[in-house]
Amino acid sequence: MRIGLVGYGFGGRFFHAPLLTSLADAKLVGVVTRSDERRQQLSADHPGVPAFDSIGQLVEAGVDLLVICTPLPGRAALIQEAFDHGIAVVSDKPFAFNATEASALIAAAHSGGAPFTVYQNRRWDSDFLTVRKLIAEGTLGTVSHFESRFERYSPQSLGDTSAGGVLLDLGSHLVDQALQLFGAVETVYGELYYSPQAPDVDYGFFVALRHRSGVVSHLYGNKLQDAEPRRFRVTGSNGTYCVEGLDGQEEATLAGRSPRSEGERWGVEEHRRWGWFERGAEREKVRSEHGNWPQFYGQVVEAIKEGRELPVALDEALLTVRVLDAARLSSERRQVVKLTDDGSAEKI
Repeated sequence: MRIGLVGYGFGGRFFHAPLLTSLADAKLVGVVTRSDERRQQLSADHPGVPAFDSIGQLVEAGVDLLVICTPLPGRAALIQEAFDHGIAVVSDKPFAFNATEASALIAAAHSGGAPFTVYQNRRWDSDFLTVRKLIAEGTLGTVSHFESRFERYSPQSLGDTSAGGVLLDLGSHLVDQALQLFGAVETVYGELYYSPQAPDVDYGFFVALRHRSGVVSHLYGNKLQDAEPRRFRVTGSNGTYCVEGLDGQEEATLAGRSPRSEGERWGVEEHRRWGWFERGAEREKVRSEHGNWPQFYGQVVEAIKEGRELPVALDEALLTVRVLDAARLSSERRQVVKLTDDGSAEKI
């Protein structure tokens, strides 16, 4: 399969290209970027992979799939351009600013018949896979509360509009993971945080979800958090699972490693292999599962070749955006909002 990458900024360079160039049955055949600096980086990182000025030029060179990871402003237009060429698309998350834009893109994909999915690599984080396993095996019993955090200290990112703010950027992962584990949401409460230095772009958030299953999820995202918090705390009738730190696959890509260079070592949590299953004073070590970001693109390639369902369904992607919309509305109104059956939000 011939794959083209649109955008070679931080996301394209570190979160997509290392995975695409590691696929056994696919090839990265070109990257759309006009920046001289990024073209030089591409040449150094992946010798022989050509740069193109436009999607049209890349399509003429021959591609089966386009991966679009440009800044969020303008991303929807590029996705639509790919649809117009009849090319399958993977969009980085978030794939839209809001549910209205997301619904329009999904309708366009269905109308044109182009396969379309959204990049949710964090479904294959080592710690998230561990949580899924513990729940599936019944180790935690009946889960009542779920706490999930992506918090960092990155003051240089204040005012960055490329991902639409921290709620859309990190919140897309956290909400998607909560929905995967516990299903649809009844009510949403949100708080968004802004800095005087960048009053128009949120740098952090807190979102509380009450799922129809009865589980309550508390989600935190922040780029001005000085102390490293727990990544997950999942409480069930049999005990609580806790784990600290972040999955190591991001650190590996930033260091220039890839699934291709690391082989079977990829995703193994050498630095943080253990979480804890706690019952009062009792603590039991839990080894983290093997992280596997490459699984996303592996499933995409297989699904397109065989005409099967893509790894992130569009109704799942749309529901994530609707929950994020509800969180923003809740923050603006300072009220809990209810998600109706059609996905719209209304105050309680």
